[in-house]
Formats: sequence, structure tokens, C-alpha cells
Amino acid sequence: MQEPTYTHGAVAKTAVVLVNLGTPDAPTASAVRRYLKQFLSDPRVVEIPRAAWWFILNGIILPLRSRKSAAKYASIWTSEGSPLKLHTEKQAVLLRGYMGERGHDVQVAYAMRYGTPALPDVLAKLKADGCDRILILPAYPQYSGTTTASIFDAVFSHYTNIRNIPELRLVKHYHDHEAYIQALKKSVLAYWEMHARPDKLVMSFHGVPKRTLMLGDPYHCECHKTARLLAAELKLGLDQYIVTFQSRFGKAEWLQPYTAPTLVKLAKDGVRRVDVLCPGFTSDCLETLEEIAMEAKQDFLTAGGKEFHYIPCLNETPAWITALAEIAEQHLVGWPTMLTPMMREEAKMAAEASRERARLLGAGK
Repeated sequence: MQEPTYTHGAVAKTAVVLVNLGTPDAPTASAVRRYLKQFLSDPRVVEIPRAAWWFILNGIILPLRSRKSAAKYASIWTSEGSPLKLHTEKQAVLLRGYMGERGHDVQVAYAMRYGTPALPDVLAKLKADGCDRILILPAYPQYSGTTTASIFDAVFSHYTNIRNIPELRLVKHYHDHEAYIQALKKSVLAYWEMHARPDKLVMSFHGVPKRTLMLGDPYHCECHKTARLLAAELKLGLDQYIVTFQSRFGKAEWLQPYTAPTLVKLAKDGVRRVDVLCPGFTSDCLETLEEIAMEAKQDFLTAGGKEFHYIPCLNETPAWITALAEIAEQHLVGWPTMLTPMMREEAKMAAEASRERARLLGAGK
């Protein structure tokens, strides 16, 4: 990679990079195959011997799964593209405006761990733009070796052959951050104000193999802590909510209880209405819009349940953008990012422009 010309005395810039999992570029079998191959080739995601997995992935999974997954993506795809990508882009646009209003002169970009815009490409562009201080902010509130650690791997790998490496900070987790919990609380209460309360609130987190817990991954504990804190804020008793795990893949045992079987059991036990919230996803995506709002709903209703409500992810809600700003701000301490009075006024105008851009992108729809 070509190293930008070093200029003595140049003012270093600071950037925040919001990093999400990723998405195919299109809801087609070929695009999904490319995405799945990159995703499932990550040794952080699938921890089995590489040689054996190569044959399973390329000989069985990709040929069989790509077309089926493409149909699922097509069911949630919008005229503007992938929901996950659109929400992440809007969050980044709004975050830059909020950071300016809070007095910080920072660039804000978004990237994907798999797919586009690729994290290495975004980091390279920020370096070319003169950013010498970079904060990596994963879109995962709960840490896991399969997700957050993979982002860290990609960051470190990118800089392996870079001569002049920028100063780096990485946010590990914010599963118990007060602003994050409050954003979830406001989202749930706003939904209940319009639709009343359920008989049971199901908090569904993305699953991971059980062996990751046995090997020391804190993800399971962090999910439960998020749930406990949110339940306390909502004043829910232990009998009013349940924590489950979705998106199981393969035959190995994953974290339990599994979401779909739990919903079926609740319906058969006479629970008339469930609301499902996915606190670990900060942007609506395939796993929330198709797996939960469509498939899980059908499972519950077919088993005898009467009402199924999916509570949307945080997406671009003001409380969530505020939470992102607070999380970023706490990790920027010590870096010279504060604006002068004149720059603050300009930042207010820029913030309004950011909100207008996000609105044009569809924020609030």
C-alpha cells in the first residue's frame, strides 16, 4: 500500500469508525455466496480445523445455502438496499452531527467486517485523509470472540504492512452502558405505549456455540447482564421475560434456550401474546426482520399463540445515537478533539445538515 507523504507539522485528525457485521451487496445467490464465503472462512466464526472446514464450506454449505439465503434476503431487501447497511450508514451520519454538537471535531465513517464498505478500505481512506487517531466502535454491545475480536483481528491485520500506523483505540463492549440500556428502555416503552404490554417479553440474542462459553468467552454472561439491567428498568419480574438465543448453525450444541423452540413452548403453554426484542442487534437485519419477525412469528402462531409482536432494533432512534455519542466520547478522552467557539457554531450547522442527509436516506421511516 502506498504510504501518504508525511508532512511535518500537519494537524492530525481524529476519526470514529462504526463497524457492523456486514451484508451481501445484493439478494442474489452469487452475491450471497461471496458474502458467506468471506464470513464463514473467518476462523473466529468457525473454529474447526481449516482443511476439513474448507471441504465442508465449499463442497456443501455454499452450493446449498447460497440460493436459500438469497431468497431470505430478498424478502427483507428494500428499494434502497440492505436494511443493515442503510441503518448503519444513517447511524454514522447522525453520530457525526451529534459529536459536533457535543463539541468534538471528529470524522465518522462506517465499515463492514464482511462485504462493503470493507473495513481495510475505510481505514486506508481515513489514513489518506490525514486521520492519525482512530477509534474503532463495533456495533456489537456484547463482546464475543466470534464478532468483536474478529473486528480487532481485521484492524491489526490491515496495519501489518503499514509503516506509519495511526494511534488506535478499540471499544470492547458496552453491554451494561447506562445510555445503551436507557435507549433500549425507551424503545420498548414507546412500543408498549402504542401496542400495550405482552404476556411475556422474549429477549433474543444471536447464538454462539456452547463451547465458546466453556473456553472463556464472556458473551453469554454479557447478554444476561444486558437483559437483567433492561428488565429492572422496565420493572419486569422474572416470570415476565425470558432470555433466548437464535440463529443456530450446524449440529453442535449452542447457547440455550433456543428462540424458536421456546416460542413454540410458550404458545403451547397458553401464553397468548409475546413481544420479541433483539437487544444484541443495533440495526435491523436478516436475523431480526426475517428470522424473528417472519419465521419466529409463524412458529408461535402455528403453535397456538394469538399475538406476536416484534419490537424493532434501536436503528436511528435519538436515544441510541445519543448513546453512541456518549460511548465514543468516553473513549476519546485525552485526544484533542474539542472545537473552538467558532467551530462549535459551524458544527451546529453541520449537525443539522447531517440530520437532513439522514432524513433523505430514510431515517425515521
